[in-house]
Amino acid sequence: MEFKDYYATLGVERNATQDDIKHAYRKLARKYHPDVSKEANAEERFKEVGEAYKVLGDPEKRAAYDDVGQRFRGGQEFHPPPGWGSGFEFSGRDFGPGEAEQFSEFFQSLFGHLGRGARGRAQGGRHGEDHHARVVIDLVDAYRGAQRTISLRVPALDAEGHIVLQERQLDVAIPKGIREGQHLRLAGQGGAADGGAPAGDLYLEIAFRPHPYFRVDGADIYLDLPLAPWEAALGATVTVPTPDGHVQLTVPTASASGRRLRLRGKGLPGNPPGNMYAVLRIAAPAPDTAAAKEAYEALARAYPNFNPRQTLERTSQ
Repeated sequence: MEFKDYYATLGVERNATQDDIKHAYRKLARKYHPDVSKEANAEERFKEVGEAYKVLGDPEKRAAYDDVGQRFRGGQEFHPPPGWGSGFEFSGRDFGPGEAEQFSEFFQSLFGHLGRGARGRAQGGRHGEDHHARVVIDLVDAYRGAQRTISLRVPALDAEGHIVLQERQLDVAIPKGIREGQHLRLAGQGGAADGGAPAGDLYLEIAFRPHPYFRVDGADIYLDLPLAPWEAALGATVTVPTPDGHVQLTVPTASASGRRLRLRGKGLPGNPPGNMYAVLRIAAPAPDTAAAKEAYEALARAYPNFNPRQTLERTSQ
């Protein structure tokens, strides 16, 4: 996926004010409007200009876009960094179901989540506007529950029309067993209301920080478990880490690489709890000594007809 330079699309500098961006958009929108433009690619350019303004014309999206742009190195395939948008506070609800799909894949990868699961109330009612943000937590906090202080960056405009980031901190109780993608509601922490009405709420969308060992799929947890060849062949009892400590796991005899062994109820807590799966990965030691080489040669003699590629050869016939 290509990184889209929205500033280049609108022909403005990165330090442009919001008024500069608005003027550039209006000029280009008139130039490429399909109803009046004689340009061959008018419709495509009109969509590109509209998408660029959807981001740069909104101080909240622009701040998030600038953040990810600073971390991207040109000339390489773009993939949003894990948790890139965490900590930015957005107001209201951006999209209804499927509305973000009218924009490019690049746009959807960055901002498609803003309409997913949002429960914002419109401003001007009995409450202030609801806000939302994505926060990244450690897997162990979801496993055990925790009390954490989070920092949120709130984009705002200074007197000259440039974006500045204001920061606020909140104490958040992370409930035991929360899933990735679920929302925490912080009552009264959203936008202020006029006339003394209650403030809106803040919804925190939960994401998990990548773990060096564990992968999460819903309530289930996966771990790649290295085994020595003799442990897989002869069976063994091995010590396995879980997010809540170590347990003993029995490996059956003649276990193949890729086999999944279930640890019932060792996934994320809940009713019912998830499971944990140890995915077996056989690790062969290097024949770096004469004794080790001799052991491999003896193994080869013991299995003269063993062919680990037999299924591949049958498939190609």
